[in-house]
Amino acid sequence: MSEMKYRKGGFTLPGEAGYEQLTLDLARKWGADVIRDSDGTKLSSEITDAGYRIYSTICIIRQHNEFAEKHPDAQQQTFLITEPQVAAEEELTISLMDAYFSEQLELNDTPDALEYYQVYDRTSGVEVPRDQWTYAEGKVTVHGAKKWHQYTVSFLAWRIWEEINMYNHTTNSWTSAHLRQLDPRHPAAWEYLQNWMENWCVENPQTNVIRLTSLFYNFVWIWGDDLRNRHRFTDWASYDFTVSPAALKAFEQKHGYALTAEDFVNGGKFQVTHMPPTAHKKDYMEFIQDFVAEKAKVLVDIIHKHGKEAYVFYDDSWVGMEPNGPRFSKVGFDGLIKCVFSGFECRLCANAKVPVHELRFHPYLFPVGLGGAPTFMPGGNPTRDALQYWKNVRRALLRQPVDRIGLGGYLHLTLDFPDFNDCIEDMAIEFRRIVEMHQHGAPYAMPCKVAVMHTWGELRAWTLSGHFHETDKHNLIHINEALSGLPVDVKFVSFEDVENGALEGVDVVINAGRAGDAWSGGDAWKSDKLVEAVTKFVYEGGSFIGVGEPSALAGGHTYFRLANVLGIDEDTGARVCHGRWQAEVETVPVKVDESVLQANPHLYLTDGKAKVLAQKDGVPVMTVNEFGKGKAVYMSSFRVGADSTRMLLELLAWLSGAEKTYLSDNALVESAYYPADNTLVALNNSEETVKASIQLPEGRIDVELQPMETRMIKL
Repeated sequence: MSEMKYRKGGFTLPGEAGYEQLTLDLARKWGADVIRDSDGTKLSSEITDAGYRIYSTICIIRQHNEFAEKHPDAQQQTFLITEPQVAAEEELTISLMDAYFSEQLELNDTPDALEYYQVYDRTSGVEVPRDQWTYAEGKVTVHGAKKWHQYTVSFLAWRIWEEINMYNHTTNSWTSAHLRQLDPRHPAAWEYLQNWMENWCVENPQTNVIRLTSLFYNFVWIWGDDLRNRHRFTDWASYDFTVSPAALKAFEQKHGYALTAEDFVNGGKFQVTHMPPTAHKKDYMEFIQDFVAEKAKVLVDIIHKHGKEAYVFYDDSWVGMEPNGPRFSKVGFDGLIKCVFSGFECRLCANAKVPVHELRFHPYLFPVGLGGAPTFMPGGNPTRDALQYWKNVRRALLRQPVDRIGLGGYLHLTLDFPDFNDCIEDMAIEFRRIVEMHQHGAPYAMPCKVAVMHTWGELRAWTLSGHFHETDKHNLIHINEALSGLPVDVKFVSFEDVENGALEGVDVVINAGRAGDAWSGGDAWKSDKLVEAVTKFVYEGGSFIGVGEPSALAGGHTYFRLANVLGIDEDTGARVCHGRWQAEVETVPVKVDESVLQANPHLYLTDGKAKVLAQKDGVPVMTVNEFGKGKAVYMSSFRVGADSTRMLLELLAWLSGAEKTYLSDNALVESAYYPADNTLVALNNSEETVKASIQLPEGRIDVELQPMETRMIKL
């Protein structure tokens, strides 16, 4: 096939006024069919009149400082909590804002806000009655405090600097005005935002697509005043920034009970996504999702009325807009854009129910990357960064396609990095070829259906809470990343789903997490019905993979509630006097990657029947147990990598009985076969030249691949 047919389309270029020729040159080089603006920029007519479709970026809540200054009560808020302070006397005074970044947060001590202040004796775990404390000038004084007890105050604060704008000022040396953010729950603000959206559409006829970045409420990002702990709390899927007295009163009216500050701050731990939600949190999340969907649909209808399309960027102020939730498809978005570092983020985007799926690639065209390392500046290597991200994303794209890719930021930064521009050109061509093959037909997949089981289920398919670098301490995100490029069918199920029959037709169930977290399950395992469902599933021939502390629940006769299925358990201190089964390492048709298995001296075999596949310091860290007609595999930990990903694939094939067709004998080489095109795609995931032999139904094919090469072979 001629390469020319893959040189244009499906690419969104960030244009830049003042660099019109560069914009048009790179549009041709990268094959762009769309040019977009970036934060803080406006495209010139030379660009908008050049024959390309035009995206315009709008963050609906953060472009209205003049209105915010006139209506300070329309700004967004959050609950905060002071550090615990010890009472050395019977009167204790606590300054509320001492620990927080004053440029981001400002105390709200209006009468409506004071109604929600709470003081807690944390030593006793009880709330201090309102008549035993007073507030004045930013401080709370506890009267009749118990000596040597710890006290906290929970309170409301205005968010006076929109967090993404704040990050760019502090990281990328922006010097423009600090942008504030409006709360659409405020009646005057909502009326203003609707009128603003109407006027914007009229005044910008050149725009074809409005790119909402994103909607109303940002993920929680609370900064401190001490540089040693600047990011005091971050949770990419938290709903903390949606709170206000108006929201709390509306919630109480709808649900018939009142929420308190403690429902949010949770003693300072906050209601993090990595922990199972309380019943109150689940109710509040759905309450916010209803509100966000209702308001978003109004904006989308305005956009459609003016003949424009509405895409939404699934980052920044996305909270309340769950792309895999039941409300998302009803809003009417024409497209979803997701910034990606990893394969699981690609699958997250592709999985959403929306007409167009677009990936915004990294590195972003900024001097400094998200990790604080230089990118488009001396010392940076954006080509290396781009290839690393592409390596992660392309394997996921081979399994499930998206429609478009693109970049963001400032084009002029690429002038000193021509090799980066060549790299993006090659990636865009590869992307278009992959998309075309998907259009002809799906790639071959092993007959293996995998269910990843955790608290959130399909609501948060393919994610945990944030990007890889924000959640990489969790076993499950590594498993998600490995799965994102494997030739197996993957679905995400909640514990309630499993109780209601969601394992029908599933071959392998995966449960990975730490005791008590949302991924292991915590109190969900108190349900006998859940234990019965998984036990029956394995006994009748299914397979189970548990990683870390699967099904862990304190207080029972075993720590892992599925210990009898797994054949292994973890000692919490009650079995220090018990004997341990000794076992030799045995082999199975799986190459074990021991490097990702962490030592845990508290693991022990329950009855000595499980086969030990790996052990450290004489303690089993990977086992397989035959249970009825099925099998259960345990791994102490998992980290994504070439060898561990291959180990997981071989495990899935062995447990499901699937043949390993179209797979290479080299863990560094992954492959996918597209029957409709009779084309085999081989990926070299290393920076070295490698050789591999790939199994075909009729024999093997040998390949030699250059560093990071994508080879498409017509069979």
